[in-house]
Amino acid sequence: MRQIVADNLDALLEVLPPHVREPLREQMQFTELLEVVIDLGSPPEARFPHGESAIVSKEVDQADIAYVVSRVGEFTSDNRAGIERTLHRISAMRNRQGRIIGLTCRVGRAVFGMVDMISDLIESGQSILLLGRPGVGKTTMLREAARVLADTSRKRVIVIDTSNEIAGDGDIPHPAIGHARRMQVPTPEQQHAVMIEAVENHMPEVIVIDEIGTELEAQAVRTIAERGVQLIGTAHGNNLENLVLNPTLSDLVGGTQSVTLGDEEARRRQTQKSILERKAPPTFDVVVEILDFYRVSVHADVQEAVDGLLTGRLIPTELRWVDSNDEIRKEMVLSAQTGTETGLRPEVEHPEFTREKVVKVYPFGVNRTRLEGVAKRERLNVQIVSDLESSDLLLTTRSHYRRKPQHVRDAENAGIPIYALKSNDVQQLLQWLHTIAPGISRSSYVHQMQDLLDERGGGRKKSVRKRSHSGSSRRGI
Repeated sequence: MRQIVADNLDALLEVLPPHVREPLREQMQFTELLEVVIDLGSPPEARFPHGESAIVSKEVDQADIAYVVSRVGEFTSDNRAGIERTLHRISAMRNRQGRIIGLTCRVGRAVFGMVDMISDLIESGQSILLLGRPGVGKTTMLREAARVLADTSRKRVIVIDTSNEIAGDGDIPHPAIGHARRMQVPTPEQQHAVMIEAVENHMPEVIVIDEIGTELEAQAVRTIAERGVQLIGTAHGNNLENLVLNPTLSDLVGGTQSVTLGDEEARRRQTQKSILERKAPPTFDVVVEILDFYRVSVHADVQEAVDGLLTGRLIPTELRWVDSNDEIRKEMVLSAQTGTETGLRPEVEHPEFTREKVVKVYPFGVNRTRLEGVAKRERLNVQIVSDLESSDLLLTTRSHYRRKPQHVRDAENAGIPIYALKSNDVQQLLQWLHTIAPGISRSSYVHQMQDLLDERGGGRKKSVRKRSHSGSSRRGI
């Protein structure tokens, strides 16, 4: 998979004051620039993937801000503007009187080739939802998907562009979306109406929509899907579990409802009498979690994935990544949860734990003595640590995770994997330890995977490897 990047950095430089422009151009990391921050009374700052630096020591004054504002497009109600026929975005901060006192100038890049990892899914006609943390490349992949479907598959594609972030500022869309058509949205509040208008007036085969975030938009998406139009979209949420737990957007993946079981059924399922079940068929057929520009995790059957998440069953997830030879690799991993980042890096093609590897666990809201006892009894290479910084992962319970305490937020910010158990009992700890800790029998692991695939009627044998565990994601058992 070869990627070609178009960033129009010169166009962004032209709107910056001259005393900022030239020193910025001389920065060693200039080609990796993410944002330029211009705040009144502070030195202008350049942000890069691995840090930030002051551009000049001179503090920004009102004239500097006015210089930039006069050279970009008009700021809309969401305080965003752009540079015509580029993908750059300029966002404003205002004081209480409405005067602009700060600007974030974000670099927009078109990455041709990023969508290759999931091109088969996009061209299959299925509706696909892209998830991932901010800045991971959701909009970039969405833009590339629109181009591929319009130019390669020759489909009628309409892009719903709420903030002109997909196809750029101005009336002429950026070449990055190819022959796809673009409908602009006057205000974010009208996005759902423009989506319906696109279907009723312009006969699209595909609708591309960024940042589905409200209940009205979720309803509009379902209406469009029921009319047989393929949807490619992104939503607010890092992974599938975030979406299931979001009452506003859970309808995108079928929604949930509380069901009370009879005594006999509850005993058979070994659950409480009151449980959550999927309420309806999912709007989207496939969920793709973007882990970074070179890795994605694919839930090819959203209905099965959501059901597995709600019942705590082990489910297969397909990991796709680009290796060091620019080849796309695929591997099935067995997961006790959905929406997880496996942390498989492109250069590590066959991630395997060794028996010498010790997994350092920081328990939060989990009985430490019980955890240590189970790990010792099972003779697993697990070390319980007392500080988050030295840990490989954080282990908590779902109830603690949902409250988002400081320890959980710190782990997410530091990129430390988070695992959440349904409960704090020995059986849960035992199941989790044998999922994560080194020493689990490889033949047993493959056997579990084959049994699960056979239950689903697949009957196909797949080579399954244990996955490495890094990244900032919430994992549930």
